Amino acid sequence: MRKISLFIATSLDGYIAKPNDDLSFLKLVEKEGEDYGYAEFTNTIDTLIVGRKTYDHVLREIGPSHYDNGQRDVYVITRTERPQAGRTIFHTGNISELVKRLKSEKGKNIYCDGGAEVIDELLKQDLIDEFIISVIPVLLGDGTRLFKDGRPEQILELISVKAFETGLTQLHYKKKK
Repeated sequence: MRKISLFIATSLDGYIAKPNDDLSFLKLVEKEGEDYGYAEFTNTIDTLIVGRKTYDHVLREIGPSHYDNGQRDVYVITRTERPQAGRTIFHTGNISELVKRLKSEKGKNIYCDGGAEVIDELLKQDLIDEFIISVIPVLLGDGTRLFKDGRPEQILELISVKAFETGLTQLHYKKKK
């Protein structure tokens, strides 16, 4: 059975973006040659699930090759139907059904790259198996919360904690069975 992993950065006070979807705080921990385990992590996945706002932001800031590198399927969760582009599928259906279907298929693991609405929906359905959360040493005070209220309690098991020179701390948990 494939697992779905959340690999995401947050401020110490729990925000994944400042107001107006501003991600500039991530630059605080940019360091030449340091990817905080991202390349190693993406080698374990062949499918990516991402919300449309996050997808559009990455397209603008980095470019389409960040997601659709020809080696993985990308499911963009959206309310607006769009034709498939390469291995990028714009999914307008039920996200829980999509994830359950993907988990039952053969392949590597599945990566959830956000955004907050997608994460919230997956948490409400208890579908995230692994959490890799990079905590940026900043208190933003406002913005988009990583975890919204109103979801069921979930007990996690600590796998590892890594501290980096930049002050970033990476927490790795898995869902307790």
